[in-house]
Amino acid sequence: MTATASRATQARQAAPAPGRAHAATPRDAGLHPLIGVKLWENPCWLSFRINYLALKFNVPVYGLIEERYGLMRPEYVVLYSLGLRDGIAAKDVVASTGFPKNTLSRAIQKLLRQGIIRRAASRTDRRSYVLHLTARGRRILDETVPRMVGRERTMLAGLTPGEQQQLSALLAKLVVDSPRWPVHIPEEELA
Repeated sequence: MTATASRATQARQAAPAPGRAHAATPRDAGLHPLIGVKLWENPCWLSFRINYLALKFNVPVYGLIEERYGLMRPEYVVLYSLGLRDGIAAKDVVASTGFPKNTLSRAIQKLLRQGIIRRAASRTDRRSYVLHLTARGRRILDETVPRMVGRERTMLAGLTPGEQQQLSALLAKLVVDSPRWPVHIPEEELA
């Protein structure tokens, strides 16, 4: 057995066992057969599920936002962050999103030019700046957040309230643990 085949076998063995864990097969649910393979025979089951679900949210939501407001995802992510906590620094947006600093810097500059956000000196540290929503930025959020919430409700409709709470808690636990994960894949894992 080759090293690659051995690693693939080990990875499959580490994946959750198929069977009672899923209620419907892809055929029953009207899904493409390859999705079934990726769901139940995939050694990278977590990343597939998270990425697939994220795309089912991101593509329609950010497509609508780009079409209606001309904002790309990084720009809207800045706007959304300020909607949750107005008066934060750009570094706070970077730390909480996973986007590269240069991507968010460009997004912030565009939002400033368009008058969607404004920058002001920090009240606690006059050497640094914080970002604030403008009335235009608040209006965009008021029009888009309900659609995002609706999309999320649609996606969660197949779960009971208890299952939704459990899913939320488990995903939050992974996010809280994420700072301990290596930023780069160690070279020995690639060999």
